[in-house]
Amino acid sequence: MKLTLKIWRQKGHNEKGTFVSYVVDNVDPEMSMLECLDVLNESLIGRGEEPVAFDHDCREGICGSCGFMINGIAHGPERATTVCQLSMRHFKPGQELVIEPWRARAFPLIKDLIVDRSAFDHVIESGGYISVSTGQAPDGNAILVGKEAADHAMDAAACIGCGACVAACPNGSAALFTGAKIAHLGILPQGQPERDHRGRSMVVQMNNENFGSCTNIGECTAACPKEIPLEVIAIMNRDYLRGSWRKRGES
Repeated sequence: MKLTLKIWRQKGHNEKGTFVSYVVDNVDPEMSMLECLDVLNESLIGRGEEPVAFDHDCREGICGSCGFMINGIAHGPERATTVCQLSMRHFKPGQELVIEPWRARAFPLIKDLIVDRSAFDHVIESGGYISVSTGQAPDGNAILVGKEAADHAMDAAACIGCGACVAACPNGSAALFTGAKIAHLGILPQGQPERDHRGRSMVVQMNNENFGSCTNIGECTAACPKEIPLEVIAIMNRDYLRGSWRKRGES
């Protein structure tokens, strides 16, 4: 199968970038999108050209490292699928694919398709954790958790932090990511002691990282490869207001 890949090439954040078209002849329909880029890079290296830089790690859809826009859609046309799991059989022979990195102010470009997503790390550092006493690990069933709460927490915890929600959002908002990290801890009993601090500090840090504001458009959850529900944003807003009012009452 022959495909034309129109890829964004940019050497660095302060360099000027442009689209460059490459024709890839020997594309197997069972290849993943990243394997197709591997084939392209092998041919580029063989010709003495600079290979396309793209981020990847597990290639199993669970690490969140990979991710870019394909024809204007985060992770490509298939729902609940990361680019490393996207098979080339979903495209037609001779089709042109426009491939570009995440476009968001909070994600400065490093090179080609790689962006710096350390803003997510800063949001997590501000409150995405629980504090526990050291010593012997408690029994797994020492704290009872209802099935409904456990299911909701696991739905939120499925977030892999790929950044597709930010790239898909017209406002460049990270509300779905932040809401998922707040919800999966705040729903469980272990996350209750720091719930107020977590909701307040993580939202403040999110705003400090130059992410946009959420206007409930819903593009984020539509583009999310793990289908994180939009309700986590409501949980985030509720915890932020609760934490802000309680802090005001203490001062």
